[in-house]
Amino acid sequence: MELGALSVLPVLIAIIGSLITRRPFECLLMGSLIGCIIMYGGGFLPEWTNMLQTTIADNVWIIAVCGLFGSLIALLTAARGTEGFSAWATKFCKTRRTTRVVTFILGVVIFVDDYLNMLTVGNCMRPVNDKLKMPRESLAFITGATGTPVCMLLPFSTWAAFYIALFQQQAEVQAMNFSSSIDLFMHFIPYNFFSITMVLITFLFALGIIPPIGPMKKAYKRVEDGGTPWCEKSAEINQEDAEALGIAARPTMAESVEKAEAELEAAAQAPADSHGEGKLIDFAIPMLALIVVTFVQDILVGVVVALAVCLVQYLIRKKMTIAEWTEKLYEGFADMIPTLICLMAAFMVAGTSGAMGLTQWVIDVAAGFPLPALFPAIVFVAVGFITFATGSFWGTSTIVTPILLPLAAAMSAPMMLTMGAILCGCTMGTQVCFFSDGNMLIATSVKNDLMENYFATLPYLGMAIGLTLVCLIIGGFVMA
Repeated sequence: MELGALSVLPVLIAIIGSLITRRPFECLLMGSLIGCIIMYGGGFLPEWTNMLQTTIADNVWIIAVCGLFGSLIALLTAARGTEGFSAWATKFCKTRRTTRVVTFILGVVIFVDDYLNMLTVGNCMRPVNDKLKMPRESLAFITGATGTPVCMLLPFSTWAAFYIALFQQQAEVQAMNFSSSIDLFMHFIPYNFFSITMVLITFLFALGIIPPIGPMKKAYKRVEDGGTPWCEKSAEINQEDAEALGIAARPTMAESVEKAEAELEAAAQAPADSHGEGKLIDFAIPMLALIVVTFVQDILVGVVVALAVCLVQYLIRKKMTIAEWTEKLYEGFADMIPTLICLMAAFMVAGTSGAMGLTQWVIDVAAGFPLPALFPAIVFVAVGFITFATGSFWGTSTIVTPILLPLAAAMSAPMMLTMGAILCGCTMGTQVCFFSDGNMLIATSVKNDLMENYFATLPYLGMAIGLTLVCLIIGGFVMA
């Protein structure tokens, strides 16, 4: 079904509604419902529920990865492994600047998979970030900007492997006779201007050369004025962190008595050395297992192995019993449910827009601009919009690449620059789309409101987008 410009409506409802209300879940849900009403009329409800079932079934891998990663974080926290890492990292992170730089370096080092990067960096650096009274928005920005953009620039990552395989399938690329997949990668990656500029901007921000701007500046002022590292909307999910920092609100007498009774009961039931002192080893070994197995196999296999390592290690070190391990497994998975529900709503909007023909409509509009020199810049904007609107990143690239590369060849547009523009557009879409899985996972990882993170990051994204457009336009005229 192709409905032309009407296919943009579900996305517009989700975007505009979320920006106004700052409640993305409800707006995403509304967007998918209205899209189904437009397509199916009075019989929309059965079709919508079918789409819901399909969305859940198609994304079981994501549900498993995110949920089990929540379990892993809960176990690391319960064993006080995160405290051990925080104590170790604090030796190097004496200032805000060094903390930002260490966060940036950690994000670059964990380049194998963007999910692994985003979920790990935020959880690792959050306690250190809080001790130095830095806003969580800053941590979210650096975590996000060293996620997908870094993965796109290095050949041994999931994103690079995907695009190498995708481009190698195209006849126009095969005609160039590259000697190997790495040779192909080395030729098209210099044109991924968005990833390059995003990483450079983030590094300059970490060094303090680029200052906090707009909402980010307000976030820093909030902390400097005695506020919390997290925004007000995230206070409820940060109660334990507030207590750890000594900034929890004064409880009532009834709350104090209830808390004391609960602590006494827990102390009576727990082993004497149940948790003990936080040690780096209780964090490092499970995380090392996660990273190594993810590099060799897959992040889902990696997180399962890490959970098993936690079980064996914490039993040997008498950090917890099997019953406690199981309890934390449940609790951590449950903590990820709000994120997973929001993700499913985002995928519903993507599915609705796709069924309405959004991708083909945008490509048809982009193909109407005949100037070869400007074609890469147009591809960047078009692919970025499709990716932003649908929240489907690899799916968007899979659909548009077989269409855009032959079109570039027919127009005599620069082929390598067009390939780079596809990369730029997809990467930009992952960063700008506030309801993307990456941005939601970052919000969960740093424990700060999704929309507050998004608005704080926008000025820096704007810089990268502007610089990318300039590079593509200049490159188009030089190479055409």
